[in-house]
Amino acid sequence: MSFDVTHPEIRQIVRTALAEDIGSGDVTSQLCIDASRMASGRFVAREGMTLAGVELLPLIYEERGGVEELRLTSASGSRLSDGDEIAFVRGRARTLLECERVALNFMQRLSGVATLAARYCSQTAGTRCRVLDTRKTTPGLRRLEKMAAAAGGVVNHRIGLFDAILIKNNHITAAGGVRQALERVRDASVPVEIEVRTQQEMEDALECGAKHLLLDNHTPETAREAIRFIAGRAVVELSGRIGLESLAAYAATGADFVSCGAITHSAAAVDMNFRIELEA
Repeated sequence: MSFDVTHPEIRQIVRTALAEDIGSGDVTSQLCIDASRMASGRFVAREGMTLAGVELLPLIYEERGGVEELRLTSASGSRLSDGDEIAFVRGRARTLLECERVALNFMQRLSGVATLAARYCSQTAGTRCRVLDTRKTTPGLRRLEKMAAAAGGVVNHRIGLFDAILIKNNHITAAGGVRQALERVRDASVPVEIEVRTQQEMEDALECGAKHLLLDNHTPETAREAIRFIAGRAVVELSGRIGLESLAAYAATGADFVSCGAITHSAAAVDMNFRIELEA
């Protein structure tokens, strides 16, 4: 898959990152390297990974100028091994050096998310269960991290509070109960999901026409019992401290989805580097 980098938020994120790092100028490169010196460089994977974010490179270099050739040799979603090339760039040496860290920061972080997402998805093999991401993202990077999760095979859940309704236990308490909460969203124009904690809440939600139920903090055994009771009358999502070591057991319960916040909030950056060669 390719990132959709046309959204204005993405360009602004890139500009902010460049301004943060370069500021008034890369004094090291300005003093050490002639302004006319040309160079080429390659981004290379240094471990196995699922790549994400390489499509940001054109935006990064466009903001700084001075690049004559840019070739993306791998795309987001690609499975790479140590030594695989990610991208090739040729231009002013100063430009390549001042953009190096921002480019690597984006790709290492986002590829870390994609790589962890792929590991989570591998645990659902042989089941109908799909893995969802959550809103537990780095502030300011949600759109990018959601795309990275999708590059790893995860299904994107809602992007924010505005594009879907998720009625959780505190909403239910504030509304006065499951039935009251669902009645208030009956005419909503966005998808509706509700968390249910007891069999009575399941019955109330199903009788009110709920089509997507969230079961939080269940064991695989209790989740299986609840799914048996629901009996296909609604889509079932499981959540709550579900990690790589337990995901396969939850996927085998018959759930439609398992949501995992760790995919974005606990992903470690992967290892890649940028190798530069000066031209004569």
